[in-house]
Amino acid sequence: MSGLLQLSDVANKVPNEDIEMFRDRIADLLNRKSRGFPGAQPVSFSKKHFNELQRADYYLCEKTDGIRCLLYLTYFVENDGSRREACFLIDRKNDYYHIDNPHFHFPLPGQDPSSFHVETLLDGELVLDSYPSRRSVRRYLVFDCLAMDGQSLLQKTLDKRIGAVKAKVIEPQQQLFKKYPEEIQEQPFEVAAKDLQKAYGIEMMFRDVLPNLPHGNDGLVFTCRTSEYSIGTDQHIIKWKPPAENTIDFRLQLGDFPRLSTNGHTNGEMDEDDNDYSACPELSLLVNHGSGRHQVFAPLYVTDDEWESVKSMNAPIDARIIECYKDASQRWRFKREKDGTPRFRDDKNDANHISTVESVLESIEDAVSEQDLLNRSAEIRGSWKRREQHETEQRRAWEREEADRRKRVAE
Repeated sequence: MSGLLQLSDVANKVPNEDIEMFRDRIADLLNRKSRGFPGAQPVSFSKKHFNELQRADYYLCEKTDGIRCLLYLTYFVENDGSRREACFLIDRKNDYYHIDNPHFHFPLPGQDPSSFHVETLLDGELVLDSYPSRRSVRRYLVFDCLAMDGQSLLQKTLDKRIGAVKAKVIEPQQQLFKKYPEEIQEQPFEVAAKDLQKAYGIEMMFRDVLPNLPHGNDGLVFTCRTSEYSIGTDQHIIKWKPPAENTIDFRLQLGDFPRLSTNGHTNGEMDEDDNDYSACPELSLLVNHGSGRHQVFAPLYVTDDEWESVKSMNAPIDARIIECYKDASQRWRFKREKDGTPRFRDDKNDANHISTVESVLESIEDAVSEQDLLNRSAEIRGSWKRREQHETEQRRAWEREEADRRKRVAE
């Protein structure tokens, strides 16, 4: 998650008591009983996934280091019963942020420019793109779609979902900007479709795309072209990170502080005043076991220098979500921000679920390097081309049969 950008930079957080209606709307829209965050979550790449990339068509994109959130296009009901366009960002905590900007508008394709989408739910990431010769640009990069104008797209394939976003949301807005270019500078952020490549374009990603990105990146994402949208953990969304970047989000638990040295001057009784609160306490890492249960997984190893950086924050750390990695000595360490402080994931309410932890551990133990990906790209391409050829032959056979059928009917 980018530490340079917050949802509050572009929208206003809505109090919980004011968003229950919208949570109900989304649950109804997606035919869910749960009113929780409906986004999909990837699994971590391990060597077994090479077979999956050869079995089915997968799209490939860079793993953006941005803020994962949903963009919800809906409406407010006015006092006279009319509808007014409303747009929200929804983070992984299922908090809603209202984009209170009348210029942030998405007209319907082929209709009056004042028309707008309702009950449309996009999936993507908010990023801050930085350039050496011009100002930074906020962008929302769309990589999926859950619903479009009141219709759930969960059962549609990824290519159909992305096609709907481009044709019905992004293109009509771009046409509006061509007609009214002054609107562009009034936008809180740009909205664009994330670039998707075929899974075998791995060499191009490493050579051309990743080195030239205007925002942070921490890996690759492979998503099955023909799969449905699966809320929660989706086995058909596979994230690859360099082995050194495989991390887990734990809940940090603050334990006992060490005792102050008394140099033998004590009556045998010690109380809280005898704790050394400047020293590093016991720190435990907890994982999520579901139903609100978090259990201790491992201790957090912290050097003296790292503890000084924690203290420099002058902020509470107990029960916060912290991103950690396993070092060469098999110790869990916190991932550091550029200023040396821990990377806390305050965009999350819970630690990773134990199933996610097990998936990441498998990736750590069964690490896949950049070179491993490059070595297998030709096989992935060959499998894709064979499927493509088979589909072409099937389509041509169907077309011949259909032509013969029409000919017989005509006779």
